[in-house]
Amino acid sequence: MIASPGTEHTSSIAGIELALTLIAAATAFAWPRIGSPYFSCIERALRKLARRRGLAVAFVGMLAVVLRIAILPFCPIPLPFVPDDFSFLLAADTFAHGRLTNPTPAMWTHFESIHITMQPTYMSMYFPAHGMILAAGTLLFGHPWYGLLIVSALMCASICWMLQAWMPPSWAFLGGVIAVVHLGLFSYWINTYHAAGSIGALGGALILGALPRVMKTPRLRYALLMAMGVVILGLSRPYECALLCLPVAVVLGHWLISFRTRPSAKAMFRLTAAPVLLVLTGVTWMGYYDYRAFGSPTTLPYTVSRTTYAMAPYFIWQSPRPEPAYRHEAMRVYYSFAELEYYSHFHTEVGFFIIANLAKIAIPLLFFAGFALLPPIFMFRRVLLDHRIRFLVVSLLVLAAGVGIEIFLLPHYLAPFTAAFYAIGLQAMRHMRVWTNRGQPIGLALLRLTLTVCIVIAGMRLYAGPLHLPLPEWPSTWDFNWYGPDHFGTERVRVKTVLERLTGKHLVIVRYSSRHNPYEEWVYNAADIDDSKVVWAREMDTPNNLELIHYYKDRKVWLVEPDHQPATMSPYPIPEQAAVAQHGASSGP
Repeated sequence: MIASPGTEHTSSIAGIELALTLIAAATAFAWPRIGSPYFSCIERALRKLARRRGLAVAFVGMLAVVLRIAILPFCPIPLPFVPDDFSFLLAADTFAHGRLTNPTPAMWTHFESIHITMQPTYMSMYFPAHGMILAAGTLLFGHPWYGLLIVSALMCASICWMLQAWMPPSWAFLGGVIAVVHLGLFSYWINTYHAAGSIGALGGALILGALPRVMKTPRLRYALLMAMGVVILGLSRPYECALLCLPVAVVLGHWLISFRTRPSAKAMFRLTAAPVLLVLTGVTWMGYYDYRAFGSPTTLPYTVSRTTYAMAPYFIWQSPRPEPAYRHEAMRVYYSFAELEYYSHFHTEVGFFIIANLAKIAIPLLFFAGFALLPPIFMFRRVLLDHRIRFLVVSLLVLAAGVGIEIFLLPHYLAPFTAAFYAIGLQAMRHMRVWTNRGQPIGLALLRLTLTVCIVIAGMRLYAGPLHLPLPEWPSTWDFNWYGPDHFGTERVRVKTVLERLTGKHLVIVRYSSRHNPYEEWVYNAADIDDSKVVWAREMDTPNNLELIHYYKDRKVWLVEPDHQPATMSPYPIPEQAAVAQHGASSGP
């Protein structure tokens, strides 16, 4: 989880998008038939592809892969940057080595870090699905990011598939393409390692896409896809899984009760046995994972780390916990500055409370739509009265109630409902498309021009560097746009690369300054710390440092100070006692 009470400047791309959207709206009113022959030609060609439903789904998935790989020279494979990135990468490294968790390292107090549990085992605090995806990328393609890329493509394809069950194929295809542009190319879902957004959106799309299909044509494959979506969400975002499954379960229950041609008991067993078994298998595996990683099958991820380090609660009725005895100032600052201060403002300042809740509305609008796709919101009244997607509207109301009682909110928390957001937005577009004023097709022109703006803005984001367009660095601004972060985290990688090119093994002791930013955490390690070529550790007091240096007496010891510009690396000034011990160890008998 990342949350910051501070705000950073918004990327100028957002300002350009807003300006172009306003120009597009003015143009649609002034010249409603502008470019109509060209737009019609493009629409006819894409409509032919969209009618071939299976091909359209595959095309959307391949488009996400091909375009993201094509833009690698401009948007390279991301580097781990914020604490959550390193936490998920620890899980990926653990799974890639065939383990569910790791034993607590001997010198674990030097390795404590944000969103990492050290006891009873050494592991990421998060649910395992996203880490497993990153591990698959490592095993299959040599880098965890490729696992994220594949899931992102599956997400876009599944959104298109889900939309095909709720609206005409051409609109479903459009929704899939929009998902590629808005989520699969630049957003922090694909350009960081910490947002389990793609896997959450994939699970949600499978559930929402299977629901109308299984009710229309009760087939095992649809029930299995729904169960697969439930398992995916249960292993990634179980709270939002419950919020989504609640209205789904109500609708399915009503369908079973009122189904006039209800299947026989034997047919119903064939339809439900395997999906129920799949869900139970997922629940059992999750319990086993919790047992291995956190000591008990009923101790969920988050619990140990939050109880050990965090003060701010997740829900509005909860009180903050007493401040724990932090061994490291950097961690105290993080849990105080990034979380508790936000919680305190949320509970004590009426204005902040109102703004924070308004932000819960603005975040999904700006992240999933951006300014260019906001004009259809004026058709929202018609959407609310539209019986064809009434269930999706109700499901979002359940979501709103669920996030309304939470303190923190980021777009990937809402990921299971991504397909529902797009379905409602597309339905608003359908209503806007047929809107006329004095016989002029203003709605059609506005829809075409705003989609054009999306393409233009995507091109500008691609060339943000050459165009000198600033991009948001800190997480507090990623959730308000789909342009994602710039390429950050280079300093730690630079230092790590230098050390890995040197002979022997190395111990890096990190010393922060008083002005250190808690989001820029450097102390993260691989799953097997003692066998790593480079070990990162926090500087503590002299006795603890001596113990650490003696334990790693076969390593060259370095001091790294990340808060210098650029970060500095120098031989660690080893106290005399440790120097004697190291010399004795290297001399041998």
